[in-house]
Amino acid sequence: MPRRRLRCPPPSEWSLRTRVTVAVTVIMGCLLALALVGFYLMLRWTLQDQLNQRGREALYDLSAFVRLHDPRGEDVLRTQDDGFNLLQSVDDQDRVLASSAPLAGYPPISELHPSRPGEVVSELLSVRGIHHKVYVSATRVRAHAGWRTVYAGVPEYNYTAVQRLLAVSLGAGVPLFMAAMAWLVWTAVRRALSPMRAMSAELAAISGGEPYGRVSVPGGHDEIAELGEEINLALMRLQRTVERQRAFTADVSHELRSPLTGLRAQLEDALENPEDEQWPAVARAALDDADRLQRIVADLLLMARLEAGVQMERRPVDLGELAREELARGRGEVPIELSAEPGVVVLGSPDHLRRLLVNLLDNAEHYARSRVWVRVRAIEPRIAELEVLDDGPGIAPEDRERVFLRFQRLGGARRREHGGTGLGLPISRDIAIVHGGSLNVVDSDLGACLQLHLPLARPHER
Repeated sequence: MPRRRLRCPPPSEWSLRTRVTVAVTVIMGCLLALALVGFYLMLRWTLQDQLNQRGREALYDLSAFVRLHDPRGEDVLRTQDDGFNLLQSVDDQDRVLASSAPLAGYPPISELHPSRPGEVVSELLSVRGIHHKVYVSATRVRAHAGWRTVYAGVPEYNYTAVQRLLAVSLGAGVPLFMAAMAWLVWTAVRRALSPMRAMSAELAAISGGEPYGRVSVPGGHDEIAELGEEINLALMRLQRTVERQRAFTADVSHELRSPLTGLRAQLEDALENPEDEQWPAVARAALDDADRLQRIVADLLLMARLEAGVQMERRPVDLGELAREELARGRGEVPIELSAEPGVVVLGSPDHLRRLLVNLLDNAEHYARSRVWVRVRAIEPRIAELEVLDDGPGIAPEDRERVFLRFQRLGGARRREHGGTGLGLPISRDIAIVHGGSLNVVDSDLGACLQLHLPLARPHER
């Protein structure tokens, strides 16, 4: 059977911890390599400069000795620097006149011949019988018997040993340092991501069915703590949304069940005794229930669009003119008085704003005893105000927010009776919010007063 080749996943499939560890290790490795190269070059330059300086000092000592004594023989040349122990004095015929003990019997160790006195020249060369290369410096000296070329040398090993030791140490130490760095980064990233792993497990438990769970927020004020707080905030909002959807679904089911049940009961009764029924009356009753179902469905569809943020066409709308047009169409038996300032223009959807006004008027007419008032005016700062006031029983302070809940039934005199969908005021508030405004119940000396605030259109928008 052929062997299965192990597949190395690409970096895009690595875990975050692996990617961070590899990235930091590679970056640190590159920086360390640059630092080591720079350190090595600086060390080499320093050693070379030191070697040149010591070679000059050794030559100065040797030149002074040769100039005064012009020595002859082996093992007669010495300097104050014990490192430079390869010494020779050579005449112009390349004969070795004097040397140090290590060069006894050696021919001239170099062919360097400085062109003028006092000039120092150097080179790195190989000398037969010496295992390592030799760094040699030479200069010209005037002795009693003629010109001499003096050489002072040192085996390169004495100075390259330091560089080799450093290279070996770095060669062994750098991998260990990189391995330690990788382990430290791996451990640090693991500890840093441990709260995220805990939050991930808790989120998995929540998504698996744990009701209304929350993730653990680590201490501190770092980004992970902020992420945990944002996750909990999102879960709280999701919980509220789910609760609202459940309540809304239950309310819708209840509201739809009533007309459907009535419609089914009427049809079943009529079918049991078809010859005794007045079918036009049955059809009218069924049509009333169908109309109620249609209104509920239409209101639900409008609320769904508003909550979904469906884009709507906006254009300048004069609230006073809008109210006049609606009242001119003719309404119920309750008189409506309109007081509208000119030029109260807002930017919005005429259809939605008309629906809002109709809902407020229907609500006021339903509960008014004798009259309804509509006021439109502009207030500061740049706010349009529309108030619908009736002289009915009013709305108790504890019920002023409940009237904006969907399918909400109020007790007492302000009670929703048969015929409405229970969505008029909730839809009106949603329309106000979509237009950047607000709709609230405010205090009134008569009955209920619903107050709408919308931002006025700017001059260039009119």
